[in-house]
Amino acid sequence: MEAELCRALCDDLDQLIRLHDRELDAETLAALRESSFPEGLALLPEGDAATFAVENMRRALTENLTLDELAADFAAIYLNNALGASPYESVWLSDDHLACSAPMFELRDLYAAAGLRVANRRSRFDDHLVLQLQYLRLVLERSPVDPEKTANFIDEHIGYWFPDFAQRVSRQCDTAFYAALVELTHVWLQRFRALFDEIHGLTVPPRNVIGQRINRKLALEKADVAPIKFVPGAQGASW
Repeated sequence: MEAELCRALCDDLDQLIRLHDRELDAETLAALRESSFPEGLALLPEGDAATFAVENMRRALTENLTLDELAADFAAIYLNNALGASPYESVWLSDDHLACSAPMFELRDLYAAAGLRVANRRSRFDDHLVLQLQYLRLVLERSPVDPEKTANFIDEHIGYWFPDFAQRVSRQCDTAFYAALVELTHVWLQRFRALFDEIHGLTVPPRNVIGQRINRKLALEKADVAPIKFVPGAQGASW
Protein backbone atom coordinates (compact mmCIF):
# COMPACT_ATOMS: atom_id res chain seq x y z
CA MET A 1 0.00 0.00 0.00
CA GLU A 2 1.61 3.24 -1.14
CA ALA A 3 2.55 5.95 1.34
CA GLU A 4 0.31 8.55 -0.30
CA LEU A 5 -2.73 6.29 0.01
CA CYS A 6 -1.85 5.54 3.63
CA ARG A 7 -1.74 9.27 4.44
CA ALA A 8 -5.13 9.82 2.81
CA LEU A 9 -6.63 6.92 4.77
CA CYS A 10 -5.15 8.34 7.98
CA ASP A 11 -6.95 11.61 7.25
CA ASP A 12 -10.22 9.70 6.81
CA LEU A 13 -9.71 7.87 10.07
CA ASP A 14 -8.92 11.12 11.88
CA GLN A 15 -12.36 12.40 10.89
CA LEU A 16 -14.20 9.23 11.88
CA ILE A 17 -12.29 8.90 15.15
CA ARG A 18 -13.16 12.47 16.15
CA LEU A 19 -16.87 11.84 15.63
CA HIS A 20 -16.92 8.61 17.65
CA ASP A 21 -14.53 9.84 20.33
CA ARG A 22 -16.42 12.70 21.97
CA GLU A 23 -19.52 14.84 21.77
CA LEU A 24 -20.02 17.21 18.89
CA ASP A 25 -19.42 20.89 19.60
CA ALA A 26 -20.61 23.85 17.59
CA GLU A 27 -17.26 24.32 15.86
CA THR A 28 -17.06 20.69 14.69
CA LEU A 29 -20.66 20.69 13.52
CA ALA A 30 -20.07 23.86 11.51
CA ALA A 31 -16.91 22.40 9.98
CA LEU A 32 -18.77 19.26 8.91
CA ARG A 33 -21.38 21.37 7.17
CA GLU A 34 -18.88 23.69 5.51
CA SER A 35 -16.83 20.78 4.17
CA SER A 36 -19.91 18.96 2.84
CA PHE A 37 -18.91 15.93 4.89
CA PRO A 38 -18.52 13.11 3.96
CA GLU A 39 -17.57 14.20 0.44
CA GLY A 40 -14.05 15.00 1.61
CA LEU A 41 -13.27 11.41 2.51
CA ALA A 42 -10.51 9.97 0.36
CA LEU A 43 -12.06 6.51 0.43
CA LEU A 44 -15.66 7.06 -0.54
CA PRO A 45 -17.49 3.75 -0.22
CA GLU A 46 -19.21 2.16 -3.20
CA GLY A 47 -22.50 0.35 -3.75
CA ASP A 48 -26.13 0.90 -2.78
CA ALA A 49 -25.55 0.65 0.98
CA ALA A 50 -22.70 3.14 0.75
CA THR A 51 -24.75 5.59 -1.31
CA PHE A 52 -27.54 5.29 1.24
CA ALA A 53 -25.14 5.98 4.14
CA VAL A 54 -23.57 9.00 2.44
CA GLU A 55 -26.95 10.49 1.57
CA ASN A 56 -28.19 9.92 5.12
CA MET A 57 -25.23 11.83 6.51
CA ARG A 58 -25.75 14.69 4.08
CA ARG A 59 -29.42 14.92 5.07
CA ALA A 60 -28.60 14.68 8.77
CA LEU A 61 -26.26 17.64 8.53
CA THR A 62 -28.98 19.78 6.96
CA GLU A 63 -31.30 19.19 9.89
CA ASN A 64 -31.68 21.59 12.79
CA LEU A 65 -29.44 19.63 15.16
CA THR A 66 -29.19 20.81 18.74
CA LEU A 67 -26.04 20.11 20.70
CA ASP A 68 -28.10 18.91 23.67
CA GLU A 69 -29.88 16.29 21.55
CA LEU A 70 -26.60 15.15 20.06
CA ALA A 71 -24.95 14.98 23.49
CA ALA A 72 -27.80 12.86 24.85
CA ASP A 73 -27.51 10.46 21.92
CA PHE A 74 -23.72 10.29 22.26
CA ALA A 75 -24.11 9.35 25.93
CA ALA A 76 -26.70 6.69 25.11
CA ILE A 77 -24.41 5.10 22.54
CA TYR A 78 -20.92 5.44 23.99
CA LEU A 79 -21.22 6.10 27.72
CA ASN A 80 -24.20 4.52 29.49
CA ASN A 81 -25.13 1.61 27.20
CA ALA A 82 -28.74 2.83 27.07
CA LEU A 83 -29.23 1.30 23.63
CA GLY A 84 -27.74 -2.06 24.55
CA ALA A 85 -25.13 -1.43 21.86
CA SER A 86 -21.80 -1.41 23.63
CA PRO A 87 -18.77 0.14 21.88
CA TYR A 88 -16.65 -2.65 23.43
CA GLU A 89 -15.78 -5.72 21.39
CA SER A 90 -15.86 -8.11 24.36
CA VAL A 91 -19.55 -7.46 24.95
CA TRP A 92 -20.33 -8.65 21.43
CA LEU A 93 -17.97 -11.62 21.24
CA SER A 94 -17.95 -13.16 24.72
CA ASP A 95 -20.52 -15.85 25.51
CA ASP A 96 -21.78 -13.93 28.53
CA HIS A 97 -21.66 -10.54 26.79
CA LEU A 98 -19.30 -9.18 29.41
CA ALA A 99 -16.72 -6.44 29.12
CA CYS A 100 -13.07 -7.01 29.96
CA SER A 101 -13.07 -10.58 28.71
CA ALA A 102 -10.76 -12.45 26.34
CA PRO A 103 -11.06 -10.19 23.25
CA MET A 104 -9.93 -7.20 25.30
CA PHE A 105 -6.81 -9.00 26.52
CA GLU A 106 -5.99 -10.17 23.00
CA LEU A 107 -6.17 -6.57 21.79
CA ARG A 108 -4.06 -5.41 24.72
CA ASP A 109 -1.34 -7.86 23.68
CA LEU A 110 -1.65 -6.77 20.06
CA TYR A 111 -1.25 -3.11 21.01
CA ALA A 112 1.71 -3.93 23.25
CA ALA A 113 3.44 -5.72 20.37
CA ALA A 114 3.13 -2.46 18.43
CA GLY A 115 4.60 -0.49 21.33
CA LEU A 116 1.24 0.93 22.42
CA ARG A 117 -0.48 1.09 25.77
CA VAL A 118 -3.90 2.51 26.58
CA ALA A 119 -3.35 5.60 28.72
CA ASN A 120 -6.31 5.21 31.07
CA ARG A 121 -7.87 1.76 31.13
CA ARG A 122 -10.29 2.72 33.88
CA SER A 123 -12.13 5.15 31.61
CA ARG A 124 -11.79 3.30 28.31
CA PHE A 125 -10.96 -0.38 27.96
CA ASP A 126 -8.58 -1.67 25.28
CA ASP A 127 -11.30 -3.09 23.02
CA HIS A 128 -13.24 0.18 22.62
CA LEU A 129 -14.27 1.14 19.10
CA VAL A 130 -12.22 4.35 19.11
CA LEU A 131 -9.04 2.56 20.19
CA GLN A 132 -9.43 0.03 17.39
CA LEU A 133 -9.85 2.83 14.85
CA GLN A 134 -6.80 4.56 16.31
CA TYR A 135 -4.81 1.34 16.06
CA LEU A 136 -5.68 1.09 12.36
CA ARG A 137 -4.56 4.67 11.89
CA LEU A 138 -1.23 4.00 13.59
CA VAL A 139 -0.70 0.93 11.43
CA LEU A 140 -1.18 3.07 8.33
CA GLU A 141 1.00 5.86 9.70
CA ARG A 142 3.85 3.43 10.26
CA SER A 143 3.83 2.22 6.65
CA PRO A 144 4.86 -0.07 5.08
CA VAL A 145 1.73 -1.88 6.19
CA ASP A 146 1.74 -5.60 6.85
CA PRO A 147 -1.25 -6.44 4.65
CA GLU A 148 -2.03 -9.91 5.99
CA LYS A 149 -1.78 -8.86 9.63
CA THR A 150 -3.93 -5.78 9.06
CA ALA A 151 -6.55 -7.70 7.08
CA ASN A 152 -6.74 -10.31 9.85
CA PHE A 153 -7.17 -7.56 12.44
CA ILE A 154 -10.13 -6.14 10.53
CA ASP A 155 -11.66 -9.57 9.92
CA GLU A 156 -11.37 -10.82 13.51
CA HIS A 157 -11.94 -7.60 15.41
CA ILE A 158 -13.58 -4.35 14.32
CA GLY A 159 -14.84 -5.69 11.01
CA TYR A 160 -16.57 -8.62 12.70
CA TRP A 161 -18.54 -7.00 15.53
CA PHE A 162 -18.99 -3.43 14.29
CA PRO A 163 -21.76 -4.31 11.76
CA ASP A 164 -23.98 -5.57 14.61
CA PHE A 165 -23.18 -2.49 16.68
CA ALA A 166 -23.96 -0.20 13.74
CA GLN A 167 -27.24 -1.93 12.98
CA ARG A 168 -28.48 -1.64 16.55
CA VAL A 169 -27.39 1.97 16.95
CA SER A 170 -28.91 3.06 13.64
CA ARG A 171 -32.25 1.51 14.59
CA GLN A 172 -32.45 2.76 18.16
CA CYS A 173 -30.61 6.09 18.43
CA ASP A 174 -32.61 9.32 18.50
CA THR A 175 -30.67 11.47 16.03
CA ALA A 176 -30.25 11.02 12.31
CA PHE A 177 -26.64 12.13 12.69
CA TYR A 178 -25.48 9.18 14.79
CA ALA A 179 -27.53 6.73 12.74
CA ALA A 180 -25.75 8.03 9.64
CA LEU A 181 -22.35 8.03 11.36
CA VAL A 182 -22.42 4.34 12.24
CA GLU A 183 -23.74 3.46 8.78
CA LEU A 184 -20.99 5.53 7.14
CA THR A 185 -18.27 4.03 9.34
CA HIS A 186 -19.52 0.54 8.54
CA VAL A 187 -19.37 0.99 4.76
CA TRP A 188 -16.02 2.82 5.03
CA LEU A 189 -14.53 -0.12 6.92
CA GLN A 190 -15.91 -2.52 4.31
CA ARG A 191 -14.34 -0.47 1.52
CA PHE A 192 -11.07 -0.25 3.45
CA ARG A 193 -10.96 -4.02 3.88
CA ALA A 194 -11.72 -4.45 0.17
CA LEU A 195 -8.47 -2.61 -0.64
CA PHE A 196 -6.51 -5.54 0.78
CA ASP A 197 -8.28 -7.81 -1.68
CA GLU A 198 -7.77 -5.46 -4.63
CA ILE A 199 -4.12 -4.63 -3.88
CA HIS A 200 -2.84 -7.78 -2.14
CA GLY A 201 -5.29 -10.51 -3.12
CA LEU A 202 -6.43 -11.02 0.48
CA THR A 203 -10.10 -11.91 0.06
CA VAL A 204 -12.50 -11.59 2.96
CA PRO A 205 -13.25 -15.06 4.36
CA PRO A 206 -16.90 -16.07 4.87
CA ARG A 207 -18.27 -14.80 8.16
CA ASN A 208 -18.75 -18.31 9.54
CA VAL A 209 -15.08 -19.09 8.89
CA ILE A 210 -13.99 -15.93 10.71
CA GLY A 211 -16.35 -16.82 13.56
CA GLN A 212 -14.76 -20.24 13.88
CA ARG A 213 -11.31 -18.66 14.05
CA ILE A 214 -12.47 -16.26 16.75
CA ASN A 215 -14.17 -19.01 18.75
CA ARG A 216 -11.05 -21.17 18.70
CA LYS A 217 -8.98 -18.30 20.08
CA LEU A 218 -11.57 -17.48 22.73
CA ALA A 219 -11.74 -21.10 23.84
CA LEU A 220 -7.97 -21.16 24.35
CA GLU A 221 -7.94 -17.88 26.27
CA LYS A 222 -11.11 -18.28 28.33
CA ALA A 223 -9.52 -20.18 31.19
CA ASP A 224 -6.97 -17.42 31.72
CA VAL A 225 -9.44 -14.52 31.83
CA ALA A 226 -11.67 -13.34 34.68
CA PRO A 227 -14.27 -11.09 33.00
CA ILE A 228 -16.16 -8.35 34.77
CA LYS A 229 -19.50 -6.85 33.88
CA PHE A 230 -19.69 -3.85 31.60
CA VAL A 231 -19.25 -0.65 33.57
CA PRO A 232 -20.16 2.56 31.75
CA GLY A 233 -17.55 5.27 31.92
CA ALA A 234 -16.65 8.61 30.42
CA GLN A 235 -14.31 8.68 27.51
CA GLY A 236 -10.69 9.25 28.35
CA ALA A 237 -7.32 9.73 26.77
CA SER A 238 -6.36 7.09 24.24
CA TRP A 239 -2.69 6.22 23.85
